[in-house]
Amino acid sequence: MTRAPSSPEAAVRVLLVDDEALLRRSLRIAIDREPDVAVVGEAGTGAEAVAAARRLRPDVVLMDVRMPDGDGINATEQITAAPELAGTRVLVLSMFELDDHVHGALRAGASGFLLKDARPDQLVDAIRRVHQGESLFAPAILTTLVGHFLDRARPGAPRQVERLTAREIEVLTLVGRGLSNDEIARELTVSRNTVKTHLGNLLSKLAARDRAQLVITAYEHRLVTPPVR
Repeated sequence: MTRAPSSPEAAVRVLLVDDEALLRRSLRIAIDREPDVAVVGEAGTGAEAVAAARRLRPDVVLMDVRMPDGDGINATEQITAAPELAGTRVLVLSMFELDDHVHGALRAGASGFLLKDARPDQLVDAIRRVHQGESLFAPAILTTLVGHFLDRARPGAPRQVERLTAREIEVLTLVGRGLSNDEIARELTVSRNTVKTHLGNLLSKLAARDRAQLVITAYEHRLVTPPVR
């Protein structure tokens, strides 16, 4: 089922992907009440999600992890790998704070994670931030995610961060902590445009697709303080 947004030029176009129709309906209600976001399609399986993304070219895909007929991880990987969907970002919705499926989705190119019990305003804010190029992690997921990557850091892995300037390492560290562009700007006492310039340099130097992959790099190279677990 599809619906054209009321203001196509301004609205962030969202594709809902979940195997539970009732949850999709709830998400649609929460999203469509906002003037700057709009649901343009729905899918109930991984295969349907990939087909709908290619057909609709959404800005953001809200992706369930566990679904029949191709899970969310596989669907995320196909969407983020498709050249024609280079402008599409995937935001994973999970019932769990952390599991191997979530890690797989991050590796597949997801730009963020949000728990399904998030408030409607948190959901819409996440959609906006992911669309703007930021990564978004629920606090519980972010904290445990740090520990996961620290535990699994490969001995002798290439020290990619050695190619970065001191300021770029500062920015990468703050990205790893989950700060937004505005928060980084305040922390470093620089303009938001300066932060965006540093982020662009980081993406280029580290060959990262998006901000979420920068977060992974920060974890793997121990730039983030390990959480208390």
